[in-house]
Amino acid sequence: MLTVLQLTPMKFAFPFAAALILASPALPAAAAEHACAAHARERGAELLAFHAGNDERIEIDADVKQVPGIENPANPRQRFDVLEVWGFVYKGQYRMRFLYAQLNGCVLMGEEVLQHASL
Repeated sequence: MLTVLQLTPMKFAFPFAAALILASPALPAAAAEHACAAHARERGAELLAFHAGNDERIEIDADVKQVPGIENPANPRQRFDVLEVWGFVYKGQYRMRFLYAQLNGCVLMGEEVLQHASL
């Protein structure tokens, strides 16, 4: 019978790697993009132009992140989806969040823009 010390590194590495792969939980599939992500990007460019002026250096990040939703202040049984978009003007960074009603289509209910800065 062979001991661990008698096994060559390759003979030991393969079973060990296979065991790790089989024992690890399956990786979650990439989440599908929110139905209103494209609208949030477009609205982000408009909001940043309004906030910072029509500057040709405005850029909007392609990534749209869905963050935890919030309650509708007028009706706590309803919730709003919140989408986060980052924008940039020269050296300035801006986080924008857009609140969408959970209805058919993209019904924008609110928006915020916050300059990302340490004061």
